[in-house]
Amino acid sequence: MTSRRDFLQQSAITAVGLTIPASGIEAIGPDPGRAASPGFLDLLRPPDSVMLQAESGDRRLRPVGGDRWADEDVGVTTTVRPGMLAVGLSAPATSARRLRLRWRGAMSETLRILADAWERGYGDLEWRGIVPDRIMPWYFAMKDGTLAHSYGVRTGAQAFCFWQLDQQGISLWADVRSGGSGVRLGERVLAVCEVVCRAGHAGETAHAALHAFCRQMCPNPLLPRQPVYGSNDWYWAYGKNSAESVRADAQRIVELSPAGGNRPFAVIDDGWQPGRGATETGTGAWDRGNEKFPDMAALAAAVRSSGARPGIWTRPLQAASETPDTWRLARDHDVLDPTVPEVAHKVGEDISRLRLWGYELIKHDYSTYDIFGRWGFQMGAALTRDGWTFAAGAARTTAEVIHDLYRTISQAAGESLVLGCNTVSHLSAGYFEICRVGDDTSGTEWSRTRKMGVNTLAFRGPQHGAFYAADPDCVGVTTEQPWALNRQWLDLVARSGTALFVSLAPDALGAEQRRDLGQALALAAQPQPLAEPLDWERTVYPTRWRLMGRQYTYDWVGPEGAGLP
Repeated sequence: MTSRRDFLQQSAITAVGLTIPASGIEAIGPDPGRAASPGFLDLLRPPDSVMLQAESGDRRLRPVGGDRWADEDVGVTTTVRPGMLAVGLSAPATSARRLRLRWRGAMSETLRILADAWERGYGDLEWRGIVPDRIMPWYFAMKDGTLAHSYGVRTGAQAFCFWQLDQQGISLWADVRSGGSGVRLGERVLAVCEVVCRAGHAGETAHAALHAFCRQMCPNPLLPRQPVYGSNDWYWAYGKNSAESVRADAQRIVELSPAGGNRPFAVIDDGWQPGRGATETGTGAWDRGNEKFPDMAALAAAVRSSGARPGIWTRPLQAASETPDTWRLARDHDVLDPTVPEVAHKVGEDISRLRLWGYELIKHDYSTYDIFGRWGFQMGAALTRDGWTFAAGAARTTAEVIHDLYRTISQAAGESLVLGCNTVSHLSAGYFEICRVGDDTSGTEWSRTRKMGVNTLAFRGPQHGAFYAADPDCVGVTTEQPWALNRQWLDLVARSGTALFVSLAPDALGAEQRRDLGQALALAAQPQPLAEPLDWERTVYPTRWRLMGRQYTYDWVGPEGAGLP
């Protein structure tokens, strides 16, 4: 087993180096866009058209003065405020699905465009040309010549927002549905999102421009006080762990880590929970360990006594076999419905218990998949299947429901750091100190580490220190991957400024590995400047990087090529 889903295996190769748019959109008219700098379309003004997708059909709204748009009971406000455009929606008698705002303006045909992802990257992030029906979640950057311009919505939106760009303008779509059904707002006004944009500056790189824009999108990030690094046992144990292996794992990471006040974490991943012992199925209970983990509080204390900081994994929305039907999600009865008060109480109680046991980092997983029934790369504009909603009814958008869930987890965690895995990136900011920004790397398949790790670090690195501390995922130190390959990934992450977690198979720690790990962990324990990929506009796996003030070159493919996908 190499990941939590099945992917095709790809052979390792040698490398070197450590040193939806709705129908009926009106024809494009004149261009009223205001160019603040060459190629920049200013969106901090009322849009040129507004349309609402309702359960009953599309509704074209008309301007009714200033910043207001209306059609029967539906009203939209697009209010210019300092540095942003605030979008509001009222629809007391209409079941609303999606809102579309359109700004007209001629786009250069030579644009290169970089988009974000709904939750994690899946090795699919890249600069591309204009694709009019491309779904670009949350934000995008475009570059024509030397300037990189950025457009997005602030973190904390109350809708799932995505962008589209064509030669004649830019469209923003805000999915306000509740599950797979239209939201019914009643008399309240929904603060849909806050649109922001940034014109590129002469002399700055596209990476620097996007990092600055990420800071602009997130005015109040929640960040750890020190760099985050340590071990995670998933990529060598793959759930076949035990209290004994955890204690040994903690001792190994302490031996390899530098002395000083910033101690490494030793994270217990999937495998400790009831039902995950002999049966290896898991049950959705998090109030005790299994036969391999007889005392979770004592284990946390043992990890701390060894000199490491204990961390733990959980899946908060997994339903146990004895869960009442009224607690289960309508879309999938194996999942808890986060709008049920008893479920919210259980989630908070489970997270709080982990903290009280003594775990200083809580990694929670699967919640996006559990709510939507799809991985991020499958969501597209649809997000989820149609026709279902939450137990509490359709009065709140899915984004609002997720905000409530994240708030519950964050508050219950108290002083423990929270690492969101398979969480919605743009909604995680401000709730969690750490976010897994890409899909699983691997302890057995180098091609997967290259795809999910290198690509993610390059293209979502600008979120680090702006939204949260970015976790590009682990370095799986095992005998199944040649160290000549894996040590490059270790070196890049260690120098990148982002979180570094390593999975340490006991039989893979020879003298060479110990030397390289010691050097890497010493770097990761200290603050480092954010890594900048230098050739990311031309490849999905950048090889040239600016790290700690110097340029480094890595070989992710090797002389024999990438092998079969």
